[in-house]
Amino acid sequence: MERYDQLYRLYDEFDTERLRTYQEFVDLFPPVDSPVALEHWRSAASELRAMQGEIGSAYAADGEAFATVASVATREQAFTGLDLYTAYGRPVNVLVLDVDETLRSAGSTDNEIPRETLHLLTRFHDAGVPIVICTGQTLENVKGFLIQGLGNELVHSGDVSVVYEAGTGVFTPGHGAQTKRLLYEDLDDDIRTTFRELRSRVLSAAPERLRRSCHLQGNEFNVTLKPNFETGSDRAREVIDEGLVYLLDLLEAAVTNVADAAIEPDGWARAHYAAADPEIDRVLDAADEHPDADAAAVPSSLSRLFERIDVAYYEADAAEVGSRELNKVVGVEAALGVLGVDDPFALVMGDSKSDLRVMEWVATHEAGIAAAPEHASGDVLDHVRSTDDLVFGRGDAAEMLRTALALNRLADLD
Repeated sequence: MERYDQLYRLYDEFDTERLRTYQEFVDLFPPVDSPVALEHWRSAASELRAMQGEIGSAYAADGEAFATVASVATREQAFTGLDLYTAYGRPVNVLVLDVDETLRSAGSTDNEIPRETLHLLTRFHDAGVPIVICTGQTLENVKGFLIQGLGNELVHSGDVSVVYEAGTGVFTPGHGAQTKRLLYEDLDDDIRTTFRELRSRVLSAAPERLRRSCHLQGNEFNVTLKPNFETGSDRAREVIDEGLVYLLDLLEAAVTNVADAAIEPDGWARAHYAAADPEIDRVLDAADEHPDADAAAVPSSLSRLFERIDVAYYEADAAEVGSRELNKVVGVEAALGVLGVDDPFALVMGDSKSDLRVMEWVATHEAGIAAAPEHASGDVLDHVRSTDDLVFGRGDAAEMLRTALALNRLADLD
């Protein structure tokens, strides 16, 4: 109980809220050409050092650690960090982070990663904690905003890896021949042929109305339809719902050509995926597009391939076809291998079913903890609440990063 007593003393006896205000001002002060502003920053930095020194003196050998905790974490965040360390006995040694609706949010951060979050990521990097960005986005998109937000030097430091397109590839700058791993090249001919055919026809064979209302995301492997309307809008929802039905039928044709061209089309893909995914079932039902076929009657030659191919629906955002053999777990494992993280204890943050797989993987292997925003999918929230209940506000990933920083700094005391 000694650490808990020390934390109670820290937050009861010192003005930690004022301390954090100074720390945030010093950390996030924008570069401006103003002597007055610069003097204000110097004054704040001096006050910050004095307050940290006061805490340092009160805690003797552990003073620096407690001053750091007070500078970055609220009382609740600090105690949560200590609870996590008490439960697991390990610091976080790698971050595994989704981007959209996790690090940034269309609804609350204007789809930008907040400066506060970016700064906290640099603190982890400076402390030697590798960062794995794990996203369904294309590599070029991710590289662009990472370099813009974190800087070219950090991104190319050798301690940052990008799992892109939900696990089809891994990009880890600074690792020679291992820098870019195209995991989809390891798939067998049946899957690669199916995806080549799907990609070659996805726009050219689409009805004109759909072709004018959506575009194909620039993936290297996955086939993803995105709306030409604002994500989350009613029009985007209509387009993606229609696109999902279209993709299911196109996938059935491609799989049939690979598996058995003699099989007549009968809504086999619709039946298979509706039975497997309640969201897909709901979309088909709402559009009155349920097939007559039953999932149990799908020809085995088709079902064997369907079982290896994932169809994902993101309401008013995207409809996507990917390989079940390539997912974020596979990508994260590959990234950890390149980064040399042999015994991970990860902080996994995400909001979707693809992130849930990573969360379940770290839980099964006792390799980390999971956190999610309050608007994450129901399955994700169920998992997070049943483990450590690490739920944060929309667009406030910084809350969990601060908790993990407190966890790590308290772990350093042992």
